[in-house]
Order: sequence, then structure tokens, then C-alpha cells
Amino acid sequence: LGEQKKSFAELELIFRGRPKIQQRLRYLLDVGLGYLPIGQPGNTLSTGESQRLKLAQGLSTTRRNETLYIMDEPTAGLHFSDVARLVEVFDKLVSAGASLIVIDHHPQLIQSADYVVDLGPGAGEDGGRVVATGNPWEIAACPESLTGQILQGVLPPR
Repeated sequence: LGEQKKSFAELELIFRGRPKIQQRLRYLLDVGLGYLPIGQPGNTLSTGESQRLKLAQGLSTTRRNETLYIMDEPTAGLHFSDVARLVEVFDKLVSAGASLIVIDHHPQLIQSADYVVDLGPGAGEDGGRVVATGNPWEIAACPESLTGQILQGVLPPR
């Protein structure tokens, strides 16, 4: 049996005192990829992991304000705390001038959006039309919106 490969989170501890290396590792941890082993082939990553890896790469550049990120289900398989970290990363990108289009079903992510386009009313053949648009509270106020019904239970009062 070979030695188990170290994760990115473990490497951050190993490289204490090396700010350039730690900063690059911090981007990976910020997008919830700290558990990945070093050297894992890119073609073995899930779609969500691949998207978050590209997001970490984008965070490391100085040209964030000129970037449009299009993400498809980036929260798939993430723990609640990792979703919260991902929302913080999205906030940093938007604050730096980047734009994001995110396709996702996670209520925690939807409630943090500036603008929501709710498609439906259901999935597959039952979907495909715009049910509601607006901020999360406007979506929650739409009786036809299944997403709105979920948001009613998670949105803080205005």
C-alpha cells in the first residue's frame, strides 16, 4: 500500500509561513475543495468540483472584475457549511466587479441571490416557462412558484 496523498487542507498547515503558497491553497479551501487529495486527476473530478476549481483559479487572478461566471449546480454534494463558504466566495467576486449566473436548487444559495429567475412550474415536461422573477422575497410571494414556497420557510423577515 502506498502512502495516502495529502489533501489541500493538510498542505495549508504544512506550508505555514509561506504566504504565497498558503494564499493559493486558501482559494481552494474557500470554494470547499480542501478535502481533495493532491495530484487527483482532473478527469476524475465531479462537475461541481471542476466548476469550483475554476472558481478558485478565477479568485487567484487580478482580472476578476472582467469575468462572467456561469455555474451549473455548484452546490451539488456540498455540506451546508461549504455552501455558506461558496456564497461568501460569490459575494467576494461580485464585490470585485464580476458577474455570476448560477443555476441551482439550493435554498441557501437562492436566498442570497440579487435576482432570481424561477423556471417551472415543475421539472421535465412540466417545466420550461418563467414562473417568477425578482429578488428572493418577490419569488417567495408568488403563489405559483414551488421555489417561492421553499423560500418562505428560509428567508428572514424583511
